[in-house]
Amino acid sequence: MTFRAIRILREVDLIAAEDTRRTRKLLTHFDIHTPLIRFDENCKAAVAEKILQRLQAGESVAVVSDAGLPAISDPGADLVRLAIDAGINVCPVPGANAALSALICSGLDTRKFLFAGFAPKTKKNRREFLEKLSTIDATIIFYEAPHRLKNFLAELAEIFGEREIVLARELTKVHEEFLRGKLSELKNIAEPRGEFVVVVEGKNFVAPLEENPLEFYRKLLEEGLDKKSAMREAAKKFNVSRREIYNSLIKEDIQ
Repeated sequence: MTFRAIRILREVDLIAAEDTRRTRKLLTHFDIHTPLIRFDENCKAAVAEKILQRLQAGESVAVVSDAGLPAISDPGADLVRLAIDAGINVCPVPGANAALSALICSGLDTRKFLFAGFAPKTKKNRREFLEKLSTIDATIIFYEAPHRLKNFLAELAEIFGEREIVLARELTKVHEEFLRGKLSELKNIAEPRGEFVVVVEGKNFVAPLEENPLEFYRKLLEEGLDKKSAMREAAKKFNVSRREIYNSLIKEDIQ
């Protein structure tokens, strides 16, 4: 908490919180007595109108998040959009952010990065989501829950190929931890606990002029490897997804 954040929470007329019980503990710690209103995924449609009415009446409202920065993978984003559409001024109050905290301690390229948030829950949508991201030449940041982490990392390894990865958990807390290595090394992490930030190296491979993934794939076939294994090895060597190689094969009609 910054001094500015504490001052604003004291001065506003209302605080919109995802979980009022958790936020009440924070306010009690700083001796803040501003009224609270619940604003989460389950009630945001009904509550948003009440908040907008108060804002339009000249009152001030602060939006807080259970963890991290409001509006980043957070229902507060919807309230911000509604306020802007209603012509109400929105001011940022910078604070802790898990994605950026993980990035700056990852050791990966920070000059260009993409925050991807949580991957879709359904397998089909998740794979399509990851396929699109696999060709981006920038560091990619994901959020993931512990009970989904293993499956997510397995799919990430299959689609992205071999890349550097950093798993950051419980950031700024007592049990903060960073795990660094290759995707193949960390995809089988044992008993993941806590919320994770997954930071993945962007696609940065430049193939030698004399060889590319397709040529390497053909070479492996000539050596007796089956198609599936050859595609997997080519994807791994050139740090591309198997889907990319498959699509190239279709284009050249040589499958």
